[in-house]
Amino acid sequence: MNAPAGSVVPKRVGFYAGTFDPVTVGHLDVIERASRLVDRLVIGVAHNPGKNPLMPLDERIACVEEALPAIRQNTGGDIVVVPFDSLLVKAVREHGATLIFRGLRVLSDFDYEIQMSGVNRKLDAGIESVFLMASERTQFISSRLVKEIASYGGDISEFVTPGTQVRLLAHLADRKNVSA
Repeated sequence: MNAPAGSVVPKRVGFYAGTFDPVTVGHLDVIERASRLVDRLVIGVAHNPGKNPLMPLDERIACVEEALPAIRQNTGGDIVVVPFDSLLVKAVREHGATLIFRGLRVLSDFDYEIQMSGVNRKLDAGIESVFLMASERTQFISSRLVKEIASYGGDISEFVTPGTQVRLLAHLADRKNVSA
């Protein structure tokens, strides 16, 4: 359906939030798929000190931004990365989004995400949650497991981008040096 001449067609804006410590190929898969469904996708990198992130916020943002040129080339998507330190629905509203994208890997993700979706819907009925199932090639990847594998010297090159791998390994080495 085409809009009448002279009318403004509202943009569909989605918001995909996470701590991204580190951003994995699973996250990037969700970003690419979500960007195909909206006119603009805002990637919200959460400050979230409660999760005790290994990498500082600015580096987590840089890791996400480093991966976006290839995704933009594949999708033609308008994708931006922003930090946030508030309730998710507040950040979503501030960026004009009406959709929250969430990736689901396993059943336990669904249990948690359905609760969050209900709370977010209660806080703002104008915001919908959209769940994207992890692709078969990424459903077993989590940031926590990537950090654990890396901390024991395992190869994480299939799970993160090269730039993210370098940053993550540097932070793990720093942490070992501090505790030594």
